[in-house]
Amino acid sequence: MSYVVLHPGMGSISPGHYLPATPQTVLWGRLPCAADAAVLSIASGDVVTIDTLSHEGLLEDQGRDPLAFFGGHGVAAIDVLTDAVALAASDYPRDAEADGPHVVTGPIEVRGALPGDLLRMTLLEAAPRVPYGVISSRHGRGALPGEYPVGPGTVSVFTEVDTDPGYGTEAGALVGTLPLVPGGDRVVRFPLDPFLGIMGVGVAGDTRPHSVPPGAHGGNLDISLLTVGSALYLPVQVPGALAYVGDPHFAQGDGEVALTALEASLRVRIRFDVIPAEEAAALFGRLTGPLAETDEFLVPTGLDPDLDEAMRACVRAAIALLGARYGMDQTLAYAYLSAATDFNISQVVDRVTGVHARIRTADFGA
Repeated sequence: MSYVVLHPGMGSISPGHYLPATPQTVLWGRLPCAADAAVLSIASGDVVTIDTLSHEGLLEDQGRDPLAFFGGHGVAAIDVLTDAVALAASDYPRDAEADGPHVVTGPIEVRGALPGDLLRMTLLEAAPRVPYGVISSRHGRGALPGEYPVGPGTVSVFTEVDTDPGYGTEAGALVGTLPLVPGGDRVVRFPLDPFLGIMGVGVAGDTRPHSVPPGAHGGNLDISLLTVGSALYLPVQVPGALAYVGDPHFAQGDGEVALTALEASLRVRIRFDVIPAEEAAALFGRLTGPLAETDEFLVPTGLDPDLDEAMRACVRAAIALLGARYGMDQTLAYAYLSAATDFNISQVVDRVTGVHARIRTADFGA
């Protein structure tokens, strides 16, 4: 396909704030805490264009050389992102054993945000920066850690992106393609719906959290509903919120069973809004963890290392949300959720598993 690779500063960038991904503006393997200095300061309501980097092709088990890694799959050097090359070649102090794999851009100070407030992060645009991505499976990880990969070493499946006018209902939609067997001509095509696996706020204290497990701060939620037009609400933990984004995906099935989904770099536009504590309480009650919202759904979450406990936490969060938002009796809310709401497994591969509910706002006349 004909495609423009979005190197730093290249391509169409909306007026206003632009935050590239450089060794000075990212954290690699850790998430921001109160001791971190913001790399950008904005006002509530501002929109920021942010370059994000996928970690695939940068990691040590892939050679920490994206030019060589992607070149081995036929990608020309000019089509390998220069910021990915620069980060991999830098002396960034990442401990491959102790730190996570993810590259996060930020933190961003949202002036006026205080603990008790909510930060709403609305994804306005998510543009693929390259026409390819990677799906990886690593030993000891994923939903079937004792069974896959079937051989030694990491399996990183290179995935091309193309347009397919005959696929689905949208002419020229972007699709991912995989062969049915290695080297084969027959392929499977699947739709792309880009989103950010990581959206979060800084935590209190002076210890940066590991980038893999999600929590009340958001982080590595991997909720595939968080595509363009959706919003994520997070309880602010530190003054200024210290927001960040990363772990860009082109596509993901709920569960993300192989450890990663289709990981690839995105350029995103996000609006950051501070919801004052009193207004937040009126809208959502006492929100202690991430809450997503789409045009169709309210999406409370449950997080726990035990998937059963994550499910229970999500149900409790959903009942509390219905009570706060609509004044619904808790027994009737429990019955409604059983009859009308889907509970989806967000992911089972990030140490802390995730469940999210899809509550149709139309059911309540909204």
